[in-house]
Amino acid sequence: MSYQYEQFDTALRLLNGRLAIADSPNFNLVVCGGTALVATELVMRATRDVDIVAMADDEGCLIDPAPLPGALVTAALEVAEDLGLPVDWLNNGPSSGEGGIYRLGLPQGFAGRLTWKRFGEKLSVAFIDRIDQIYFKLYAAVDQFGSYHATDLQELNPTDDELLKAIAWSRTHDPSEGYMESIKMFFREFGYEHLVDRI
Repeated sequence: MSYQYEQFDTALRLLNGRLAIADSPNFNLVVCGGTALVATELVMRATRDVDIVAMADDEGCLIDPAPLPGALVTAALEVAEDLGLPVDWLNNGPSSGEGGIYRLGLPQGFAGRLTWKRFGEKLSVAFIDRIDQIYFKLYAAVDQFGSYHATDLQELNPTDDELLKAIAWSRTHDPSEGYMESIKMFFREFGYEHLVDRI
């Protein structure tokens, strides 16, 4: 089931309220995926969750979002019950585990491109930039062939140069020959075959 961004805007404001009632610490979340695409008006589509790729301290330095702090998880579960959202509506899926994006390395200049929005005294959320969406979406589309990630990537209308940079970044995460062959297969399938010889 998918939910429009407006519901997540409401959910994040309610999350701030729950954190305030519990006298929790302040949290700064860095969000990618569908919620960030819609919030920044890059791609208008339904989305079902809020994907946290990183967190930040009060000085703006990015920190590992895994595991999510207990106070944040508790407040998010309360919001899920309040609004009828899935229990994992707020998750760190993109950066969970040893193979997560944060631990393997974010793109150079990532933090400086974030767009921040305050949802109250306890919660700020940063949405990632278009170029970083291209990087993440290419990586996900190749890994999950035929998924909605490929559609998102096409909607972002990347230039050839942006795609080549996205490949270079993604290969820092997976330098294997098998992954390279998967990239070439993806490019041929989704209309980027003219770039195969430049990879």
